[in-house]
Amino acid sequence: MNTKKVIFRKAQLEDIQAIVDLCNTCFEEKTEVEKAKHIFLENQKDENHIYLIGIMDDIVVAHTKITIIPTIFENMGTYSILNHVCVKPEYRRHNIATKMLDEVTKICRSRNCKEMKLWSNNFRVAAHACYKNYGFIVNDAKFFSKEI
Repeated sequence: MNTKKVIFRKAQLEDIQAIVDLCNTCFEEKTEVEKAKHIFLENQKDENHIYLIGIMDDIVVAHTKITIIPTIFENMGTYSILNHVCVKPEYRRHNIATKMLDEVTKICRSRNCKEMKLWSNNFRVAAHACYKNYGFIVNDAKFFSKEI
């Protein structure tokens, strides 16, 4: 497998099926494609919502969602949150995730982000090693959520 041929680009509507299939596999989700398409279309023109995919062998092999968050606060500035960072299982261990994070970093720098934050499920131990190798640090052991 030659990872030099992986091409990263913003997702298009026709990529949503492949993104949903990939994320349903990697994160054990049960996302419905039509709902995902609807949300994608609602956010498509918002430059702060970026769905980035990696294509190799004409297959979507990698994905992440980048959310750019501009704030009014000087110290915090603009930052990004990455979620659903994933690589198709059979394409892992070939630096695709690292190359995708390089693309994400370029995008975030171009948007003047001061920091990239990343959400990851506890069970993704191998992914955590990748993030740490890339320079991410675990800076908070608490993540709070509340269903409403």
